[in-house]
Amino acid sequence: MRSLRDPAPSRLAYRLNRLMLTPRFRTFLRYGLPVLIVASIGAFWASDADRRQDAADRIAEVRRQIQERPEFMVHMMAVEDVSDTVAADIRSLLALDFPQSSFDLDLDAIRSEVETLDAVASATVQIRGGGVLSIAVTERVPAIIWRTSEGLTLLDHEGNRVSSLAARADRADLPLLAGQGAHEAVQEALQILGLAAPIAPRIRGLLRVGERRWDIVLDRDQRIQLPEKDALSALRKVIALDGAQDLLARDIAAIDFRNPRRPVLRLTSGAIDAMNDIDITQTTDASR
Repeated sequence: MRSLRDPAPSRLAYRLNRLMLTPRFRTFLRYGLPVLIVASIGAFWASDADRRQDAADRIAEVRRQIQERPEFMVHMMAVEDVSDTVAADIRSLLALDFPQSSFDLDLDAIRSEVETLDAVASATVQIRGGGVLSIAVTERVPAIIWRTSEGLTLLDHEGNRVSSLAARADRADLPLLAGQGAHEAVQEALQILGLAAPIAPRIRGLLRVGERRWDIVLDRDQRIQLPEKDALSALRKVIALDGAQDLLARDIAAIDFRNPRRPVLRLTSGAIDAMNDIDITQTTDASR
């Protein structure tokens, strides 16, 4: 007799059917298995060093061809809103050779390098149409001359260095500061000079004393010694006294306001000698 075939599935077929009912397994067969196969093929292909180098060379060549297309080339540099001297300094500092691909230019690095110049407050760098590297510069404006043992330096209104100065006469229109630490108090110095406008023709400069206060140096070797704090109020009093009594026109060597509660007038040596002569004359007359 022939044996009848058992209609029940085998144990292996049963397990496979149960596995196919699992959502995760179906997802693996649909997505994971193709990715695994492709990754295996890629890993096998990349295992050969010559094939890897050939692929890298082809990618580099394609990239070079794209970067060197005419629409991506920069042919010249334009420095805008700046004096000729600073423009020349910028060109010398960057020393760029053109033409260059715009992909080879690091605009942020160029901007940072331009802003290292003393005369440059800020800069904006962009590539304009027509292959022009545009550098727009905000230049520092000299507001003061600072005299040190190393020479003369131009400073802006915030005390930042602008450039060196060969001679005082080259910028006779700017006020003069001297003394250690004067560059750190430029704004206060400008306020003092603004308030001292009535006596401006007589001012030779401001001297920073002890890195904490100012002396106003006038012609005829006169000085106004201002206090460390509230210097503007003390200066207002000096200006008022001079306007009312021509104080600075007298034989006074210094007006000492370092202690605003006890201002002191220091006479010149000629005035002291004249007073001594008066005392001697009065004493002689009294003895007769």
